[in-house]
Amino acid sequence: MTKQKKFITCDGNYAAAHMSYMFSEVACIYPITPSSTMAEYVDEWAAFGKKNMFGRPVRLAEMQSEGGAAGAVHGALQSGALTTTYTASQGLLLMIPNMYKIAGELLPTVFHVSARAIAGHALSIFGDHSDIYAARQTGFAMLGAGSVQEEMDLAGVAHLATLKARVPFLAFFDGFRTSHEVQKIETIEMEDIVPLVDQEALQEFRNRALNPEHPVTRGTAQNPDIFFQAKEAANRYYDAVPDIVADYMDQISELTGRKYRPFTYYGAPDAENIIIAMGSVTETIRETIDYLTEQGKKVGLIAVHLFRPFSAKHFVEALPKSVKRIAVLDRAKEPGAGGEPLFLDIRSHFYGQKDAPIIVGGRYGLGSKDTTPSQILSVYENLDMNEPKGDFTIGIVDDITFKSLPMKEEIDITPKGTRQAKFYGLGSDGTVGANKNSIKIIGDATDKYCQGYFQYDSKKSGGFTCSHLRFGDKMIRSTYLVTTPDFVACHVPAYIHLYDVLKGLKKGGSFLLNSIWDVEETKNKLPNKMKKYLAENEINFYIINGTQLGEDLGLGTRTNTIMQAAFFKISEVIPYSVAVDEMKKAIVKTYGKKGEQIVNMNFAAIDAGGKNVIKVEVPTEWKDIKVKGENEEENRPAYIKNMVDVINAQRGDDLPVSTFKGYEDGTFEMGTAAFEKRGIAVSVPEWQAENCIQCNQCAYVCPHAAIRPFLMTEAEVNAAPAGTETRVATPTKTFADLSFRIQVSVLDCTGCGNCADVCPAKTKALEMKPLETQQAEIARWDYMDQKVTVKEKVVDKFQSVKNSQFAQPLFEFSGACAGCGETPYIKLITQLYGERMMVANATGCSSIYGGSAPSTPYCKHKESGHGPAWANSLFEDNAEYGFGFAEGVQAQRERIAVLMEDAMKNGATDDMKEAFGEWLAGMNDANASIAASAKVKKAIAGSDKSYAVEIAKLEQYLVKKSIWVFGGDGWAYDIGYGGLDHVMASGQDINILVMDTEVYSNTGGQSSKSTPVGAVAKFAASGKRIRKKDLGAMMMSYGYVYVAQVAMGANQAQYMKALKEAEAYPGPSLIIAYSPCINHGLRASMGKTQEEEKKAVEAGYWSLFRYNPLLENEGKNPFQLDSKEPDWSKFQEFLNGEVRYTSLKKSFPAIADELFQSAQDNAKWRHDSYKRMAAMDFSKE
Repeated sequence: MTKQKKFITCDGNYAAAHMSYMFSEVACIYPITPSSTMAEYVDEWAAFGKKNMFGRPVRLAEMQSEGGAAGAVHGALQSGALTTTYTASQGLLLMIPNMYKIAGELLPTVFHVSARAIAGHALSIFGDHSDIYAARQTGFAMLGAGSVQEEMDLAGVAHLATLKARVPFLAFFDGFRTSHEVQKIETIEMEDIVPLVDQEALQEFRNRALNPEHPVTRGTAQNPDIFFQAKEAANRYYDAVPDIVADYMDQISELTGRKYRPFTYYGAPDAENIIIAMGSVTETIRETIDYLTEQGKKVGLIAVHLFRPFSAKHFVEALPKSVKRIAVLDRAKEPGAGGEPLFLDIRSHFYGQKDAPIIVGGRYGLGSKDTTPSQILSVYENLDMNEPKGDFTIGIVDDITFKSLPMKEEIDITPKGTRQAKFYGLGSDGTVGANKNSIKIIGDATDKYCQGYFQYDSKKSGGFTCSHLRFGDKMIRSTYLVTTPDFVACHVPAYIHLYDVLKGLKKGGSFLLNSIWDVEETKNKLPNKMKKYLAENEINFYIINGTQLGEDLGLGTRTNTIMQAAFFKISEVIPYSVAVDEMKKAIVKTYGKKGEQIVNMNFAAIDAGGKNVIKVEVPTEWKDIKVKGENEEENRPAYIKNMVDVINAQRGDDLPVSTFKGYEDGTFEMGTAAFEKRGIAVSVPEWQAENCIQCNQCAYVCPHAAIRPFLMTEAEVNAAPAGTETRVATPTKTFADLSFRIQVSVLDCTGCGNCADVCPAKTKALEMKPLETQQAEIARWDYMDQKVTVKEKVVDKFQSVKNSQFAQPLFEFSGACAGCGETPYIKLITQLYGERMMVANATGCSSIYGGSAPSTPYCKHKESGHGPAWANSLFEDNAEYGFGFAEGVQAQRERIAVLMEDAMKNGATDDMKEAFGEWLAGMNDANASIAASAKVKKAIAGSDKSYAVEIAKLEQYLVKKSIWVFGGDGWAYDIGYGGLDHVMASGQDINILVMDTEVYSNTGGQSSKSTPVGAVAKFAASGKRIRKKDLGAMMMSYGYVYVAQVAMGANQAQYMKALKEAEAYPGPSLIIAYSPCINHGLRASMGKTQEEEKKAVEAGYWSLFRYNPLLENEGKNPFQLDSKEPDWSKFQEFLNGEVRYTSLKKSFPAIADELFQSAQDNAKWRHDSYKRMAAMDFSKE
C-alpha cells in the first residue's frame, strides 16, 4: 500500500526547523533576522513537549551573542550531544572563529543559515550570499537549497551526512526569498528519515565525547614542526563528503520522488548555453528555461547544491557535453576580487582544459533585489553574443561603470491558470498575518499549490507592506514579486495617493479598497490616473470601510480579518462558506492565547467583512480622463525629488547607479523624514485652545515630534492662515507680547493618542478627531514650521519640561511604531544637546527608525544648521564605536590645546591669548566652550600664522561634543554588554541611553537578560524563569559611573533631571529608560504607553533612581531613590494588563501563578535593595 503523502503550507524557516528538530538534542541560539524564526519554532515545540528522534524535547539555550552560541555549540558537541544553531549575516561572521575549531576537530553539526547580506556601506536585513561566502574558508561543508521544498528535503541530507562524514555542515537557503516564502510542500516525517541515520557513526560520535571516564586532551597548541601535517591529515574526511552527500541525496530522492544530486542539471540535454547558480534564483531560471524551450531554444541550468567541498566529479556528471558557453551567477559582490566565488570555482575547474567553454560571471539579487525572468533572458541573450560580457550585473542600470546587461520588459510566464494577488498594507495592521493565514487556508483546504511572499520596508509598525500571493493547479516556481496580479487589495486609504497600487493589474481583474468614504465620495477622492486605469482595463471595483468596522468592533486599526474575509468573498478562490470556517479555525490558533474576547472580536470581523463589501460601478467616461503630470512643489529640494521621493514611492528599483554618485559610502542627507508626509493616522489630535494650560506635556511625550508648541509674534499671528487660533502665552511676564499655539502635523502624526491621554487639563485640550476632518491643519503646519521662528532662547530650555519643548526637536517623524515608548527619550536629548551631539546607535529598533534609507529623522537646527551627527556600526560593538568617537574627538581637541599653548608662548596677539586662555580653561565645559569657541574663531580670522591656520582647520572640534550611545536592552544587557562594561569602566566622558523594552524588539520580541520572570517572549515560550539582570546596579559598583533609571510617563521632571546630570557628569553615564513596546501587547493599547510607564512605577515593577558619584564628594549619598513606595497590590494587575504575561495563563496555566508571584517577589527584592542603598550614610566624620 502506497503511503499517503502529507502536505503542509509553510515557509523555509519552518522546513529547516522541522528537519533539524528531529536530529538535535541541543540548540544554542541567538536571534537575528531572518533566521530567528527557526529557533522560535524549536523553542515553542520543545516547550509543548514535542519529541526528537531520541524521544526527548530539544534542549534550547539562548546565548548572549552569536559568538556565544557558536561557543556553546562547540562545547555541547564535545560533550557528545547532537547540537545545531540557526543564524545569518553578521551573526554567521561572529561564529567563524568557532567554526574553524569545530571543523578542525571534525565535529558533526549543522548550522542552518538563511543567507543574508553583510552590512557594508549600509545595513541590509535582506538576502544574498555574502555571509555564506564569508564562511567558505572555515572547513564546513556547504549545502544549499533553492526553494521551501528543497529545504525540507536537503536539510535532512545535511544532518545525515555530517554524522557519517564527521565534517560539519552549513545548510543554507536564501534569506526572505526562501526563509519567509510560504509554499505548499510535501513534508518528510521522522519515521521516514530516521531509519537512514548511520547508527554506528552516531555511537562513534558519542564514544569520542570528552568525558572523565575516558579522558583525552583536545585543543592543544602545536608548533611549526607538526601543525601543517596535522592539518593535512583531515583530507580524507573531506574527500569522502561529496559521495556521502550524493548517496544520501539518492536515498532522499527514492523517498520523495524528487531527484537531487550535488549538481543538478535542468534543460535541454544538448544545450550549448547554460547558467550555473545556486539558491532561489534557480527556480526562476527553470521557469525561464521552460519559456525558452517552448520557443525552440536549447538552454540549461546547473543548480549547485553542494558548494563545499567542490566536487569536480559530480560537476562533470551534471554538465552536458554540448556546452560551449557558461554564465555563472553569484548573489554577492567581492570588491577587488577577480570574480565572485562560484564563478572562480567554475573557471578554476576548466583551467587548462582543451576546448573549454567560454565562462563569464555576473552578479544579481544583492540585498534581496528581485530577480525576474526578463533578467534571466538577458543572461541567455548575453551568452548568444559573439563576445559575451563578463563581470556583468542584472536587475539594475549601471550608468557609471556600465557593467549592467540591458533591462528588458517584464514578461508573465507563470503557469496558465495560476491566479496572482497583491495586498497593500501597513506594518502591524495584520495584513501580512492575514495573508499568511489565507495561503494556508487555500493550501490546506484545496488541492491547489500556493505561494506567499511578503515585501516590507524597514520602518517599524506603520511601514509599507505588500503581500504577493499566487495559487493554482501547477507547481509554483516564481521566486520573484507579483507584477501582473488578477486581484489587488489596498488596505490603507492614503496609499492611493502615495503608490501606484494598480500597476500591472490585469484587464478584468478586481480591486478592493478599504475606503473611509461612501461610494460617491470614494469616486471623488480617487486620483485621475487610477480612475482612467479602472475604466480602460474594465476592473471590478469594490470598497469596504474596514477602518470604521474595525473601530466599531473594538479592533482599532487592525483591519486584517475584515479585509481577508472580503478577499475570499470577492475572489471565490474557494467556496466562501469553507473560507469562513477555515478563517475561524485560523483565528482560534492565532489569537487563542490572547483570550476569548479577542477571538470573538475577530469572528465578528469575518462576518462584517463578508457582509459589507460594496461593488462600485466604474463610469465609462473615466476612460476619457486626461491625466496631467504631477504638480511638483517648487521648494522641494532636488535630492528629495530625485532620490527620496522615488524610493518612497516604491520605485527605488528604477534608480540607476549614478543616483548614488557622491553617496558611495552610504551617507544620506539629514532630515528627509520631514518630506514624507505619509498621512497614515486614522485619528489625530485637535487642539482645544480654550482648555489648554500651556504645559507642553503633549509635545514632551509625542513619539514622533508631530505636535509642538509655538510662540508667535504679533506679525506672525497676523500672517497665519485664516482661522489659526492662538492664546496669549503665559506667564505674560516671561513671554511678553507673544502668542501661544499647539500645532499638529497631521500628516506626520501616527494617531497613537498619547498626547491626549497625558493632557492634564481639567477638560482635555486635545481631542482625537478623524484625519479627514483636519485637512486645514496641513497648510497651517507648513506655515508654523517654515515661517514662525524658533524661540527656544526666550526661556532657559534646561529649566523645565515646559521650556524644553520650545526647543526644536532634531529628531522628528521617524518610522517608529505609533505610541513607541523609546522615541520620546531620544527626542528630548536632541532638543537639549542636538546641536553638538554625536550618536553611535546600536543595530535594532532605534537604528531602523533612526536611519532607514531614505528616511532620516535626525535633522539640522533651522538657525545654526547644526544637528546630531548619527551613525550605526553593528549590533555588538556599539559602545566601543561611540567610545571611538570620544577618543577621536579628544585627540583633536588635545591637539588644539597644544597649538594654543605653544602660540601663547610664541607671539600670539593679545586677542588670541585671551581667546585661547578662555578656551583652555573651559574646553571641557559645554557652555564655556561654546562661548570661547566663538571668540577663538574671531581672533584667528584672517591670520596667516601657522598655528592659526592649523586651529582653523580643526575648528569643528572647538565646541565640546556631547557623545551619546543609543541602543536597546538586547544590545546593552546581552551582545554588547562586554563592550558597554569596558566603556563604562574606561572613565571616558560618554553618555549611554539604554531603551529597555525587556525583549529584542527589532527581531520580533525574543527574550533578553532584561526580560523579567514570567514574561512570555520568543525563546521563553513557557515564561522566563530567571530574574532580570540589574544593569544599573552592576554599573554603580564601579563607583565612578553616573547611573539613572527613568520612566518618562511616571515622572517627566525626573527624566529631564537625570538627563542634565548625566550629560554634565565628567565621566561615563548610563540612563536606563523603561520603554513600553508593541511586543508587550498592552491591553490598554499603544496610545497608553506613557500611562503604562506610570503604572509600572506605581506597582513597583520599575523603580526610578539616580546615582551621581559627585555627591559623595559633598558627603551626600550618591544614590537617590526617586520613586515612591510602590503599591504592591497593583503589581498583578499591572502584569495582567500586558499580553506578554497573560498569554502564559492560557498556554501554561499550571505555572503562571507561580511565576507571576516570583516576578513580584523579585521586584520587591530589587526595590528593597534600592531602599537600603538610599538609606546609607555618606556623611564625612
